[in-house]
Amino acid sequence: MNIGIIGLGLMGGSLGLALKKFPEKYHVIGYDHNKNHRQEALVLNLVDEIYDNFEDIKKCSVIVLTIPVDAIIETIKKLEDVNPNSTIIDFGSSKSKISKSIPSKMRKLVVTAHPMTGTEKFGPTASIDNLYKDKVMVVCDSEKSGKLQNDIANTIFSDIGAKVIFMDAKEHDRHAAFISHMPHAVSYALANSVMKQEDSANIVALAGGGFKSMSRIAKSSPSMWEDIFRQNRENLLESIEVFNKEMQLCKKMIEDEDWNALHKWMLEANSLHNIL
Repeated sequence: MNIGIIGLGLMGGSLGLALKKFPEKYHVIGYDHNKNHRQEALVLNLVDEIYDNFEDIKKCSVIVLTIPVDAIIETIKKLEDVNPNSTIIDFGSSKSKISKSIPSKMRKLVVTAHPMTGTEKFGPTASIDNLYKDKVMVVCDSEKSGKLQNDIANTIFSDIGAKVIFMDAKEHDRHAAFISHMPHAVSYALANSVMKQEDSANIVALAGGGFKSMSRIAKSSPSMWEDIFRQNRENLLESIEVFNKEMQLCKKMIEDEDWNALHKWMLEANSLHNIL
């Protein structure tokens, strides 16, 4: 089975590595609008073959979109003329707008999924072996996809070691805002706050594990996350408002020197470790 991967960064390159473990089953073909990424993907052995022409990727039995969410919407529209037995899978981090934007005549061809994994790094060199292994793959609005497409997608997800769960796209986006998107906004804000107060020498000298852990995802691609924030704007704004209320509560307890209440508030946060 020929699998075409559009987008050869962290997600696409790591998917190529995972699928190449099944050479008798999958022939992995890569495409990226960035010529350097195409060349790097071949050198790094992320794919079996590279297509330089977007039109050629349409001939693949399966096409996986591992590109920014706005680009996913535009690219799906360019795939309207693929074979009616094709399977298109998108790996976007927001799902509702993508699902709604798919032209009705090809809706059954598309499986909308979100792998709950990744790092702050990007580009082909960021690709990681086993990135998807034992990680959750959220499949949204599966009832709108064809049986053939669902079966093929679920087989691929199983082969790369992902754990599939099913969810409504709207529900997914609200959960993703709180658990993934808002933490990225907080990390960007933390990084900017510190850099506006401290020079680079002090940051290097004094930054401990806590700051490094919390600011790590502020290194994520602005192009990718701007698109995600835009697509999931309403849910993200709600999650930021909830976060700001907690910060205001913390500030007030410190101002009032209400250390007992602050201690209790911190203990409540500690209970997260009973979940994760």
